[in-house]
Amino acid sequence: MTAKTSATAAGLGEFIDASPSPFHVCATVAAALDAAGYSRLSETDSWADFSVAIGRHYVVRGGSLIAWNAEAASARPKPGIPRFRIVGGHTDSPNLRVKQNPDRTSAGLATVALEPYGGAWLNSWLDRDLGLSGRLAYDDQGRVAHMLVNIDEPILRVPQLAIHLSEDRKGVSLDPQRHVDAIRGVGEAQPLLAYVAERAGIDPDEVLGWELMTHDVAPSAVIGADRDLLSAPRLDNQGTCYAGLRALLDAEPTDAVAMLALFDHEEVGSGSERGASSDFLVTVCERIVAATGGGRDDFLRAMAASVCVSGDMAHATHPNYPDRHEPSHRIVVNGGPVLKVNQNLRYASDAIGEAEFALACRDADVPLQRYIHRADLPCGSTIGPLTATRTGLLTVDVGAPQLAMHSCRELMGVDDVPMYSAALAAFLRR
Repeated sequence: MTAKTSATAAGLGEFIDASPSPFHVCATVAAALDAAGYSRLSETDSWADFSVAIGRHYVVRGGSLIAWNAEAASARPKPGIPRFRIVGGHTDSPNLRVKQNPDRTSAGLATVALEPYGGAWLNSWLDRDLGLSGRLAYDDQGRVAHMLVNIDEPILRVPQLAIHLSEDRKGVSLDPQRHVDAIRGVGEAQPLLAYVAERAGIDPDEVLGWELMTHDVAPSAVIGADRDLLSAPRLDNQGTCYAGLRALLDAEPTDAVAMLALFDHEEVGSGSERGASSDFLVTVCERIVAATGGGRDDFLRAMAASVCVSGDMAHATHPNYPDRHEPSHRIVVNGGPVLKVNQNLRYASDAIGEAEFALACRDADVPLQRYIHRADLPCGSTIGPLTATRTGLLTVDVGAPQLAMHSCRELMGVDDVPMYSAALAAFLRR
């Protein structure tokens, strides 16, 4: 492991620790973009300015963010954009989220009502010290305002049922309605939202809405006898968010617009105003073309010439459960980026998309692994098929290998972090 590899893996760990919610992911990415000279745009402002199409910009919609570098693509006399090279990913991860009326008392203990978000592996959330993060919407002199909140302290815990009380002593089957409420303290407690508001520095009576979720407060760590593994929460899919960010910042400008598109709500189907099924990506691309003076035909031509990578973490072969994987497609930790293919289009990859990413890996001088799911097991999906359907973009599904996907804490190889980023940067350069 080189010093650069170690630093890149540590950078991912720091990124994750700073980003306990999708909103914080966007804030962390935005801070890095600001430092690199990108300017933030608002969707409610006019983009009818040529500078939108010749510079480096980003826009945020809730827990989603799109950033682009169009410096070289617009250095030409005629209207329109030749093409987009897009790295897509998602900002959300499975977790336990706070219900609307969260305060409860049971057996003399103050508890918080929680419910699973996405396909959270519930047992992995037991017996962990949990903090709270998300955002609050509040009354600011008659207008709705919002702010991020991050209580990165062990204020909650969901305790395991003692083995002596289990019916068969072989483990507990968790009911998501009854078994995942978190203990907050002994006896009566201050209402949770009042506590969170005070920690955020606003009047609890002004809070009008909230999106709050739990997170493991233990920091990310490089582990293993040879320090070649990264243990962290939310690797799915902040591993892609970080690699995509580094790729955008590292890729030299070409005649294409290099773009990073990060969407919220992938873990619950992407069907929201800021999910991959929304108009967010399409409208941003169209407005960039329009800023050059291009029309509808210019936009459609640009989209037809564009390619999108759908980045989402991939299943490494589990050493304790090799039978759960396709025998001829073993995926190795620290073995390089993974190209994902599914004949039933749970992934968007086709032969042309595969070739596009294979060339990027060749350009980056990194190995490429190929993943297919066992035919007798249900296969998950990504933003890839949704993006391809919504936009008509040629889309290829890729990722980096990891273990324990959807657990409270996950595991990946440190070498895979820079290799993944390098492959994505090479893709953006092509």
